[in-house]
Amino acid sequence: MKGKFIVVEGLDGAGKTTSSYAIAAALRQNGVDKIIHTHEPGGTPLAEKLRQLIKKDKHQKEHIRSHTELLMLYAARIQLVENIIKPALAHGTWVIGDRHELSSQAYQGGGHGIRHDFIRRLKKEVMGNFVPDLILYLDVTPAISVHRIKKRGTPDRMETQSLHFFTRVRDYYLTMLKSNNRIKKIDATQSQEKMNADLKDIITKWFQAQKLESTKISLK
Repeated sequence: MKGKFIVVEGLDGAGKTTSSYAIAAALRQNGVDKIIHTHEPGGTPLAEKLRQLIKKDKHQKEHIRSHTELLMLYAARIQLVENIIKPALAHGTWVIGDRHELSSQAYQGGGHGIRHDFIRRLKKEVMGNFVPDLILYLDVTPAISVHRIKKRGTPDRMETQSLHFFTRVRDYYLTMLKSNNRIKKIDATQSQEKMNADLKDIITKWFQAQKLESTKISLK
């Protein structure tokens, strides 16, 4: 089976990084041994510099406009996809991404109010039909998200948004869940142990379905 691109999505504090390693463990149990992890924004030297501008520099005097933020995120995403993700997939390596394009739709679209048709046109223009094979959405309430962000330390620029902002972001994630069958929802308010069990179950069933489909194609 060729390499697949699996993305973990959700509000900040949902447990995406920890869950990424649980997903990798589930894949290894199913015989996948070539796996890399990526995160957005970032993942290449240029993308990491953009990450610093987008997330870390909250004390800069110049206000970052919502459209500027969106375009910087896509600039970083293009570098990551073209220089890291696509080459890995072409060589049979599986990629587990901490965020991808759905984050821009939810945060810059749902949160900041940028028109969704503009984001879709931008995505189509710079990335074509490239999409993840599977998206695992970790669902938490905005109140839990904000609590976890504060608990883990000083929030970055993007984590200092209001509770209403995160509510709009979550609402968009839940809306997309209804119309995109590549997205699977996991309750991220439960223990990490229970989340890991749910993730393992989803990955195992999905992997077997992909394996069956790959076998059908090879027999044609």
